Amino acid sequence: MKYILFFLLFVSVNSFAQISPTNITIVRDSFGIPHVFAKSDAEVAYGIAWAHAEDDFETLQLVVLSGKAKLGTGLGKKGAEGDYVINLLRIRKTVEEQWNTLSPDFVELIKGYVAGLNGYAKAHPKEVKYKKAFPFDEKEYLTAVVFSISLFCGVDKALPEILGGKVATIPGFNTDGSNAFAMNSNKTTTGESFLAINAHQPNTGPVAFYEAHLQSEQGWNMLGGLFPGGCLIFHGTNENLGWAHTVNYQDKIDIFQLETNPANKNQYKFDGEWINLEEDKAKLKVKGIPITIGKKIWWSKYGPTVKTDKGAFALRVPAIMDIKALEQWYRMNKAKNFTEFYKALSMTSLPMFNIMYADRYDTIFYVSNGKMPRRNPDPKYNWKSTLPGNTAATLWTEFKPITELPQYINPSSGYLFNTNHSPFLATDAKNNLDAKKFDKNDGYETYHNNRSQRVTELINSDKVDYASFKRIKFDQQLPKQLKYTYGIDSMFNLNVNDHLTMKEVISNFQSWDKKSITTSKGAAVFLLTYYYLADKLKGVAARQITKAEAIETYQYVNDYMLRHFGKTDLVLGDIQKLVRGDEESPAWGFPDVLTPSFSEPYKNGMWKVTGGDAYICFVRYPKNGGLPQIESVNTFGASMHPDSPHFKDQMQLFQQQQTKKMTLDKQEVLKTAKKIYHPGS
Repeated sequence: MKYILFFLLFVSVNSFAQISPTNITIVRDSFGIPHVFAKSDAEVAYGIAWAHAEDDFETLQLVVLSGKAKLGTGLGKKGAEGDYVINLLRIRKTVEEQWNTLSPDFVELIKGYVAGLNGYAKAHPKEVKYKKAFPFDEKEYLTAVVFSISLFCGVDKALPEILGGKVATIPGFNTDGSNAFAMNSNKTTTGESFLAINAHQPNTGPVAFYEAHLQSEQGWNMLGGLFPGGCLIFHGTNENLGWAHTVNYQDKIDIFQLETNPANKNQYKFDGEWINLEEDKAKLKVKGIPITIGKKIWWSKYGPTVKTDKGAFALRVPAIMDIKALEQWYRMNKAKNFTEFYKALSMTSLPMFNIMYADRYDTIFYVSNGKMPRRNPDPKYNWKSTLPGNTAATLWTEFKPITELPQYINPSSGYLFNTNHSPFLATDAKNNLDAKKFDKNDGYETYHNNRSQRVTELINSDKVDYASFKRIKFDQQLPKQLKYTYGIDSMFNLNVNDHLTMKEVISNFQSWDKKSITTSKGAAVFLLTYYYLADKLKGVAARQITKAEAIETYQYVNDYMLRHFGKTDLVLGDIQKLVRGDEESPAWGFPDVLTPSFSEPYKNGMWKVTGGDAYICFVRYPKNGGLPQIESVNTFGASMHPDSPHFKDQMQLFQQQQTKKMTLDKQEVLKTAKKIYHPGS
């Protein structure tokens, strides 16, 4: 039996041994961006795996370890927690059960990608930091993908809530996320369609965007961003169409409290009968601990189940019920027009993300995408909170088709946008959807945030030229009426003459024009105010802060500036830095402006940007045909190696809100190439 299992693994890992690296061409442009060319899609996937490994192999190895549920061997206790979740969610089991539902051409694609990473590891053994990572197979790869998607859908928040003794609550206003804009000829002065792709992600790590261009002779020619472990483009553009993703916050997960048997804690009541929980054990290996740790896991009719002092709770997560999200992305990559694109969306296998679309045919489209369950409409069930897990009445088993999700196509306004706010506020008032016509149990957002409110101030009835389109995305102004969770009007209304010891801080803030630029004194005060209140009031319902809290906040900011900088007359760039290697640059932005930055304490009182605007891409689709015009910028550069010229060669462009030209034209790429090679050569 062991020999048979080894043989099957060997065949799986080496099933794409027929891919010859000499058939794959990797072209690096002046910014080190990989353009991968090959005859087949599978060969291109091999090439992007190799190219990405050259730039960030360490992060890719963590993706591989997650697919094996062996993060603990590389990251210790923290990694083992992830391994426990992978086991709890039965992701590998689901992959096994659904493997044969994948289309053959997509299986070939992931075989090519896996072969590329295995090939790179074999050719560079000294770069293999985590010895348990290789070799790995296609099912392990898809396990890693489904795990990552489940985290995007809320598992990372729901489990700590349960284990920490907290029930699920209505989510508060979110200040993170992304921006996406689309305009067609009804709105543009040139008669073109415009698309802005603007992901707000961490600058580094497993969900930082990596830019690439993938082109085969099988009709695949796509440029854009992907996460480490991505075998295709997650959002970007091909010759005919493109799309942007933003995070959405409809209800992607349900939590159920089981009614356990007082006489047998491993039984729960369902429709009047006691049913045994399925029990298993996760075998966890932790770095530095020589023994395997066994941790019990349970499963109920609702799905993965955990036991706490407050009872047994089950999670029902659409994201772990369908392994075809990557295949849907693949179909989106290769779509040639809106009909084909919508057909790909109709798979409803991608369980999250808004989708903002534009194409060369003057079509714009937006959908608040998700894998939405058809929930019981009975008002006695509150789908925004913890639900009774003892009845088939709450056990949903089917999903809504794409046609039932909030969506727009070619509104007469000529524009669509999303900044992680309500899908019912996506364009002008005349064309916005009516929230009452959609299932409230889906939990769609109904509010404006600061970014969306600002967009409504910037867009009027006039047509927009391309430069103005870009200026909207690069705007650094907060709206007139702030939309943060905690209102700070009392800070603006405080009488400065009553607090002379803090006069400079108060005056700088009260005279602030609400711009997030590096030279702003008011922005410096706001940055410290934002993070102070976010920590102090964490978990408190949205409200205005009191006068006493305003005074306390000013005192904190005043003392902080004096303690760390010896003065209070500071600008934002004095405190907030964009850091790469040994370079520190003054950084603009803060949460929920159209050019956001998210920061954490750094050193000497300074804060370091950890994420925000991240990958930015603008696309113009010419009205008379031809390839789209593309420009983009990423925060730092293509490489994670400090000794690479591409470690931070986009950093100044990013800080100056400038872009680089990109192209889907193979001949143009080859003509301006800085390096052309084959994997392994």
